[in-house]
Amino acid sequence: MGLTREEIFKKIDEENVKFIRLQFTDMLGTIKNVEIPLSQLDKALDGKMMFDGSSIEGFVRIEESDMYLVPDLDTFVVFPWTSEKGKVARFICDIYNPDETPFEGCPRYNL
Repeated sequence: MGLTREEIFKKIDEENVKFIRLQFTDMLGTIKNVEIPLSQLDKALDGKMMFDGSSIEGFVRIEESDMYLVPDLDTFVVFPWTSEKGKVARFICDIYNPDETPFEGCPRYNL
């Protein structure tokens, strides 16, 4: 079992994490990233981090482009390297529609 939200914030503070990568895969299994500053992490953990699904091949049309990334807390990892601006951590995310239903094209949902 992964860390709790509180444990994640503690580890972020201890490790000097400044950026978070929200990772997901497209229909072909290619890893995609949305990188956010630490100040946006609460919004992401609340499932309110939007992205343009029409920019991902095979996802949705431009008219249906609003999608949400919902981080899986069990996938939290701090990358071992450090830049001059601090470390980067990542979550693997599930993809949701605006009506809060899982996106049927999300590979994690289908597996």
